[in-house]
Amino acid sequence: MGLFQFFRHPNVNEGVAEYCNTPGAVLVDVRTPQEYREGHIPGSKNVPLRAIDKMTDIVENRAAVLYVYCYSGARSRQAVSRLQHMGYSNVNNIGGIADYHGKVERE
Repeated sequence: MGLFQFFRHPNVNEGVAEYCNTPGAVLVDVRTPQEYREGHIPGSKNVPLRAIDKMTDIVENRAAVLYVYCYSGARSRQAVSRLQHMGYSNVNNIGGIADYHGKVERE
C-alpha cells in the first residue's frame, strides 16, 4: 500500500457505484434504526453497529461482498473490523452518507 492509499478516505459515491456493479453484493447501513428511517441509500440493509453480530442472520455467506456505510465513516470502519473478525472476507468501508450525492429513501 502506497502512502497515498494510506491517507485516502473512502468515497461513498464510488462505493455505491461499485456496489451497483457487483452482482450479489450487499449494502449495509450500520447506523441506528432511527437514522436509517430518516434517510438511507436505496437497497441497503440496516444492521446497527451495536448489533453487528447479527449479520450472520442476514448474510450467511462469509465470502459475500459487503459495502458498509454509516453517517461519517467512523462506525463503518469499526463495523468492517468486527465483520472481518467474524470471518467475512470481502468487506469494504465506503464511508458516510453525509457525503452521498445520490437518491435517499425515507420511511
